[in-house]
Amino acid sequence: MLPTIADVLALDTVRRGNPHVVTGADRLDTRVRWVHVGEVEGIAHLLRGGELVLTTGVALPDDPAKLAGYIAELAAVGAAGLIVELGRKFVGSPPAAVVDAAEAHGLPLITLSRETPFVQITESVHARIIDNQLEELRASEQLHEVFTELSVEGASPAEVLSQVARLSGRPVLLENLAHQVLACETAGRDPGPLLGSWESRSRAVKPTERTAYDAASGWLVTVVGARGQDWGRLIMLFLEPPTPRDIVLAERAATTLALGRLLERHQESLERQAHGTIIAGILTHSYADPDEATARARALGVPLTGRKLISVVLRLTEDRDTALDTQARLGELAEATAAACREAGMPALVGALDDSHIGVLLPLSPRGSAETALTTLADRLRAVFPTTFVLAAGSVVDSVKDVRRSFLEAEQVADVAVRQPDGRPYYRLPDLRLRGLLHLLRDDARLQTFAERELSPLLAHDAQRGGDLTGILRVYLDAGRNKAVAAQRAHLSRPAFYDRLRRLERILETDLDDVESCVSLHVALLAMESFRRDTR
Repeated sequence: MLPTIADVLALDTVRRGNPHVVTGADRLDTRVRWVHVGEVEGIAHLLRGGELVLTTGVALPDDPAKLAGYIAELAAVGAAGLIVELGRKFVGSPPAAVVDAAEAHGLPLITLSRETPFVQITESVHARIIDNQLEELRASEQLHEVFTELSVEGASPAEVLSQVARLSGRPVLLENLAHQVLACETAGRDPGPLLGSWESRSRAVKPTERTAYDAASGWLVTVVGARGQDWGRLIMLFLEPPTPRDIVLAERAATTLALGRLLERHQESLERQAHGTIIAGILTHSYADPDEATARARALGVPLTGRKLISVVLRLTEDRDTALDTQARLGELAEATAAACREAGMPALVGALDDSHIGVLLPLSPRGSAETALTTLADRLRAVFPTTFVLAAGSVVDSVKDVRRSFLEAEQVADVAVRQPDGRPYYRLPDLRLRGLLHLLRDDARLQTFAERELSPLLAHDAQRGGDLTGILRVYLDAGRNKAVAAQRAHLSRPAFYDRLRRLERILETDLDDVESCVSLHVALLAMESFRRDTR
């Protein structure tokens, strides 16, 4: 950072000259870009602004008008200030014309009452300027290395902001063009006041440059975007003006975020990532205080306070050729779900829970109907999304701390419903009946033992002979033990189907006309399906 006039006056070489501030005492924080020694009147055209001019005045005119003009020209080109050594031209004090002009133009004027070698002043100040520039260069190189590594690794916005907060020690936020917070690193600050009324506060800060500091708010704002398409703003919060290093840090972070956006393929949008991060934080209890999750959601335009909350989980029912295909379709499902919620006027958090589930946290008004909201969402989504899916919902809860329970219930319902979807707009736990109960009990060793005892002879037979008598049993039981219907569904003649039923009875040592035996086998088959839920 460039030294100020006050920094220059504090140097030993200057203090030995007994400096006295004549005018501009309120402008001693002016930055000094360079020190220039000049004794003649017409030097203004040689300056570029930011210079601290040193003179003894030996070659300056005596005419007060010309002296005033000399001061005016220095101020016009942006000189940082003027230091006059007394004793050679001016004795005791500078002429009144010089003082008055400096006061009028706001130019800091300092006198030295003792003889001082100007070369010592220039060497001291220039050494400090160059040292600062080298320090900034080294800092810039360090930042370049850090953010280049982040770019190569494909770091998420949250990881980029975490590095910015670590390097600066200041809160940093990433917002979209709608002034919704996509990512936030608080640097130890309370997120409530930090994110409170975010949209209105953000809209009030309108820098005219791509990177600018707004003194009123204490915000350093950098536009994020590439190829002429801006999509957000990176904001760092300061209590004092940022240093050049802070500005470089913000700009390098913005570049990394923009590059990451350009390189994204088959990935979530930043908004989905932001929503998914909040949902994951709620489910894993990452937030020490539920109010933090509420504040973060509110900054994204999703109010959770004073609302009934219902968790929704979506799963695709169609198998895809590749994992990449599946991930791409899940991303499309998440974006379509978010769009459906917006069009229906239902603010919601929408993000991926894992590689197969999309989660939705839907806040409802105190008098809102969960059934109406779920039906609206399902109808709108099926109208625009071609791939079939199931939409499952958990119980309605009253606070963020209970959302995890609702999500676990919705995920369990989705995992059961996706096996045999029957075209319902949405599924809830009561809709699954016995299948839902067995899914909830799928990790119970007693249920696993029961299923193995009932079906192990049949499963072993199929494994050894490469047959599918288990499938025949399933068709028979699903048809309500109606042999004619079951044969038709199995695409077999009745004699062939009856022969397979007799083989089943021999293998299982049971009577398939016995209702209780068939119920027991049917329960075992449903239980076995729940055990194999991860093989889809």
